[in-house]
Amino acid sequence: MPIAPQLLAPEHPSLDTADAVSLLPTRAVLFDRISERAASTDRAPAALVLIGLLRRDNGWPMPGSQLDQVAATFSRSVRGDDWLARSGPAEFAFLLNGLSPDAEIAAHRLVDAVADEGIPGLTAAAGIAGLSPETSAGEVHRRATLCLTAARTVGAGQVIRYSGTRR
Repeated sequence: MPIAPQLLAPEHPSLDTADAVSLLPTRAVLFDRISERAASTDRAPAALVLIGLLRRDNGWPMPGSQLDQVAATFSRSVRGDDWLARSGPAEFAFLLNGLSPDAEIAAHRLVDAVADEGIPGLTAAAGIAGLSPETSAGEVHRRATLCLTAARTVGAGQVIRYSGTRR
């Protein structure tokens, strides 16, 4: 007897917009928010800060309780006009108002906040990219991810800002 596909529960529209573990907005919502915010950056600058968690252990996925703890710390750390989302399995995204150098100061504070949480073996690194009206949300995220990857390679506590220059 074939089994017909049947939904067990009605689909809820917020499932696409909120991360199941942290209840923060998802990456898709982040991209929409970057696009909206980038349009006004000629008048009021903004930057994307990606905080990536680093673990020194067996490599198993981070327990939800620890992700909740970090998400709560980040939620307490954002200013009223800044915005926080979940960007990946071990990444959090902040849209911060202000210039990239100011975002760099905030990123150091956020990276330090992870270390101060006292979760054994957990540290963080950060990548930063400025928003502009001519740069797509995907490109802004790619630049911040590139910087985050470089920061993670260097090690815990590192913050790297995208400068857009080539040698």
